[in-house]
Formats: sequence, C-alpha cells, structure tokens
Amino acid sequence: MTRYTGLIDAYRSRLPLAPDARAISLGEGRTPLIRLEHIPRQIGFEGELYVKFEGLNPTGSFKDRGMTVAVTQAVHEGARAVICASTGNTSAAAAAYAVRAGITAFVLIPDGKIALGKLAQAVVHGAVVIQIQGNFDDGMRLVKQIGETTPVAIVNSINPYRLQGQKTAAFEIVEALGRAPDYHCLPVGNAGNISAYWMGYSEMSGGHSDASAAFGTPPAYETTALVDRRPVMAGYQAAGAAPFLRGAPVAEPETVATAIRIGHPQSWELAWAAQKASGGWFDECSDAEILATQKQLAATEGVFCEPASAASLCGALRDIRSGRIAAGSTVVCTLTGNGLKDPDIVMKDGLQGLIRVPAERGAVEQALLAHMK
Repeated sequence: MTRYTGLIDAYRSRLPLAPDARAISLGEGRTPLIRLEHIPRQIGFEGELYVKFEGLNPTGSFKDRGMTVAVTQAVHEGARAVICASTGNTSAAAAAYAVRAGITAFVLIPDGKIALGKLAQAVVHGAVVIQIQGNFDDGMRLVKQIGETTPVAIVNSINPYRLQGQKTAAFEIVEALGRAPDYHCLPVGNAGNISAYWMGYSEMSGGHSDASAAFGTPPAYETTALVDRRPVMAGYQAAGAAPFLRGAPVAEPETVATAIRIGHPQSWELAWAAQKASGGWFDECSDAEILATQKQLAATEGVFCEPASAASLCGALRDIRSGRIAAGSTVVCTLTGNGLKDPDIVMKDGLQGLIRVPAERGAVEQALLAHMK
C-alpha cells in the first residue's frame, strides 16, 4: 500500500504546479465525509446528510488545503517569507507550512476577538505575530499594501493558489460518493471556500469556473470529467457579519463565530458567480442558532466543530425543514474547523452538569444509573 503524502502528490495533475515544485506538505486532505444518523431522523429527513469534517486536517482547519499549494508555489518562486491577515485559522496554517518550508511567516491579527487556540498555533510554530488596532478587513488592506512593496508572498485567499488547494475537498467528496451531491452547504466569511468548491466541482465535470479561469481558459492543468453534474451551492453567514445578505460590505462585523467575522469578503465576485451559476443562495444564521447547532452536532453525532463551521449545518437544517432543500436529496455540509480551536465558547459558563459525589462505589453507581440512556 502506498503511503499517503498529502493532496499535492494525490492531485498534482489537477493543480497548476510545476512538475519539479517541491511539495510543502503535512499530509493534509483525506478528511472524513461523515454521514449523520441521528439528526436526519430527528427532523424526518429521508435523504443523505453528510459533513465533510475539515477540522481533522493537520492544523485543524480547511486552510491547510490551500496553504500547502500556496506555500509550495511561493517556495518554488523563491520566496523567503509569507504574510497573511487572519482571524485565526489562516495564521495557524501559514505558520505551520512556513516552518515546514524553512521560511518565515508574518501574521497580522485583529485587535481582540481571536480564538486563543488558533493564536497559540501561530505562536508555537514561530510566526511573527503583529496585532493591529483594527479588524480583519483592516488587516487585509494592509497586507495587500505591504505586498506591493515588500518581498513577501501573500497567502490569504486572494492568492489564487490557495483556492486551488481548497478545491481538492470537492474531489474527495466526489470520490467518496461516486457522484456530486445535490446540495453543498458552506459557512461564508472571506468567501474563498465556496469559490474553491465550485471550482473543484466544475473541473470534475470537465468544465471550469471563474476561479479556475485565472489559470487560463481552459485551465492549464487536467480537468477530465469524472461526473456529469454539479451541486447547488448554499452559503451561510453569521447575521452580524453578512455582507452577502446586505448586498454591501459590513463596516463593523460582529459574531461569536470568529472565523467568519469578516465584513469585506475578498472573494466577493467569485462567490456571487458560484451562487448564480449553481442556482444556489446565501442566507444568514443568528449566533444563538449557530451555537445551538454546534452543541446539537456534538451531543447527537459526536462531531465537535468550531462555531463558524456550524453555520453550514444550521442553514442546511433550516432549509431542509422549509423544503428549500428538496426531500430525499444528498446534502454535504462543510465543517471548516475543529471545535478545539475555540473551546472558550463552549466553556464560557464553566463546567455545566458536573456531578459531585463521595469517593464511594455506591455513590458512583447511583450516579451512573440515574444518567444511563
């Protein structure tokens, strides 16, 4: 059996990388596509409902897919440093892949409201962390300005190689199902991921998207058709950070789902193109709905995702109930990050439901029996 070495080696023919480009990899990809069992029964859904759990990538989020390709290309071009603005997950991935490549990572983080689990990753991997007195959108503005005059490679999703790596999740879903799903639901923050998935599904059907067109039309890499259809793409935002629902940037985005607390998405046009071409939609979920779905998924299916991830399942469940998502469909929801990225959200009220008993067998047995399912 051949050892799996990461998504670049797995999909190099479908990526715009030179044959001699050294893959900077941590074995990312091949994340599980988990079929939910209990939640569909609870809502009476007779279709197939899956979650693509990207939280099991090496640094705990989908950003590893894009970073392996972006850093590989940067190193191939001779870069000695990379830079990104981040609410957390991008900084963790950039730091890990930079140290893997032997180069420096510079990370601009917003003032406050960044999950400590993510910041700890950037720190432990040796990134140079700069906290700005502003939000993520301010950070992106500065990164783009710095990139014009400083010899660093920008590895935010404005880097087209990032989306090239992220599209491979769509490849894995098609391989696992033997077809494309009917609907694909994603959280939307900077909007690169919905654009990347649409690119992946488009290329798997032998075509190309607006995102892949950046590498030529047709793209200068393999796009052999393996399926004959593409899914409807549905993107869900947090209500306090929902520029796609407002039709314009949001100056001061606010949400507990820090990974999507973005008011000025950098992949704005690409995401709109994916939504329109697929016949899909954008919608929003409140923070309370997002947190309730996060808890429901963990407590009923055993999958612990970060709050932003839960937005995709939250929206999907609402649209299944309303009939917007057709009965009997195959639905995939992307869970972008691991719940351990932001444990403070779950533990903010302390350890709830703690049972204290004497250190005696009888007391412990009585507690067990009282709570046995």
